[in-house]
Amino acid sequence: MTPAYQIRSKSTSGESTQEMAGQVIGNSDKIGEVIEANTTGYTAECYQLHCAPASGSFVAVRDGTSEAYGVVSNIETTSLDPGRRALARGRDEADPEDVYRHNPELPELLRTQFEVVTIGYAGDAVVRCYLPPLPPRLHAFVYSCPPEVTAALTADLRYLQTLLSSSFRSGSEELVAACVRQAAAGREDGHDYLVSAGKELARLLVNDPLRLNAILRRMAS
Repeated sequence: MTPAYQIRSKSTSGESTQEMAGQVIGNSDKIGEVIEANTTGYTAECYQLHCAPASGSFVAVRDGTSEAYGVVSNIETTSLDPGRRALARGRDEADPEDVYRHNPELPELLRTQFEVVTIGYAGDAVVRCYLPPLPPRLHAFVYSCPPEVTAALTADLRYLQTLLSSSFRSGSEELVAACVRQAAAGREDGHDYLVSAGKELARLLVNDPLRLNAILRRMAS
């Protein structure tokens, strides 16, 4: 019999427990590999150039029998050689795709990577909405979270506090708003979720009204 993960979280209406069968992330959703890690997050390299998950989207990293869940916070495409910046090659091309077509070596010289803020993990058949005791191992695989996992994770609004207190290079207001919009989009009660998330943000940012208003404006866009 396949074991079940119990998604224990605090929903917008109170405590709730949800169950999902087995490991909930499928191999078909694999998008990259961990190349740098700590307990609060990690950096992953994509298997395909320019194919990173969107900023603010939810991803998971599987390490043995455990899974850690997080939010994409920054994306960049750079040269594999840190001492050599990419050069412009499209002066005589009509379309950017022609640059890659006429320079087939480019995908081997460039890489796309993304940073992730960890917001929860699964262990002992329970998904917990706080940081894991250990970071993922290097070369662990990274997967896109399916809608049901995203819904379970974001039912507990404590992930907002984790994001607000995390340090990352991209704008925190943009990231928090993008996460909330995505979490709401996958729910039938999307509007009610936005209202609940807005109230939680107002509580967390009661002493920072400028930052609160910046996030709320972006959530509504």
